[in-house]
Amino acid sequence: MRSYGIKREEGFVEIKNVILEEELKNVTLEKDGNLAIVTINRPKALNALNSDTLRELDLAISNIEQDSNVYCVILTGAGEKSFVAGADIAEMKDLDAKGGEEFGLLGNRVFRRIENLDKPVIAAINGFALGGGCEISMACDIRIATTKAKFAQPEVGLGITPGFGGTQRLPRLVGEGKAKELIYTCAIVKADEALSIGLVNKVVPLDKLMDEARAMAKAICSNAPIAVKTCKDAINRGMQVDIDKAIEIEAGDFGSCFDSLDQKEGMSAFLERREKNFQNK
Repeated sequence: MRSYGIKREEGFVEIKNVILEEELKNVTLEKDGNLAIVTINRPKALNALNSDTLRELDLAISNIEQDSNVYCVILTGAGEKSFVAGADIAEMKDLDAKGGEEFGLLGNRVFRRIENLDKPVIAAINGFALGGGCEISMACDIRIATTKAKFAQPEVGLGITPGFGGTQRLPRLVGEGKAKELIYTCAIVKADEALSIGLVNKVVPLDKLMDEARAMAKAICSNAPIAVKTCKDAINRGMQVDIDKAIEIEAGDFGSCFDSLDQKEGMSAFLERREKNFQNK
C-alpha cells in the first residue's frame, strides 16, 4: 500500500505527480493497486469539516482525478465514533450572510467534484454522519454504513438550512416527503432505518466495514474502467433530465464504449471463454 501526503521539497508537498502547495493535515490519501482511500482525519473534532479540510479534500480529489491507475475510491472518517459529524460550527458561528454563502459554495464545489469524479466513490460510514457528513455521503455513489452509524440533517436546530447540498440530494434519494420530514424535524436516522428508506446501500458491523467496502471496490475494479465511468456519467446526467433526453444520453455513452480497446477485450474474452484483461484504454 502506498501512502501519500507528507513529502517536503522547497516548501511544497508532492503527491505522486501532483504538487500541492500545502501539507495535508486533515486528510489522508492512500493507494492500494487500483483503489484510493481518502480518510477525513480530525478525530478529536469528530472529523468535522472546516475550510481547511474541504480544501485538502479538493487537493486529494485532484490527485485521484489525474491518476489513471485509480479505478475506485473509498471515502471514510478516522476513528470508530464519527464518519463526519458535520460542518465545523466553531468556524460558522460568526459568519455573516456573505461568509455563509461562500462557505456553502466551497463545500458544494468539493462535493460536486466527488459526485462528478469519473471513478465510483464508496462512502464507508463508520459512525455519525450529521449535517455535512450526511451531505458528503450523499455525494458518493454508494454508501455502506456500520450498525452504529447515525444520520441527520440537524441544521434548522442551529438556525440555518443544510448548506452542502442536503436540500437537493436527500429528496432525490429518499423522496420529497421523507426528506422534508427529516430536515424539518432534525430527526436522527439509525442505520437500519437508513437502509429501509434508501439512504444507504448496506449495513455491516463496524469490524467488517472496510472489508466490505474493499470487497465492493474490488468487484468494481474487476470490470472495464471506461465502461464503469461511462455508466456513472449516464446515470448522473440522465437523472437531471426527462426520460427521452436521458435515453439519448445513454445511447451516446453506449456508443462511445465501442471506441475503447476494453470493449474489444471484454467481448473477445467472452466469446473465447477466457479471463478478461482490461487496460483502461
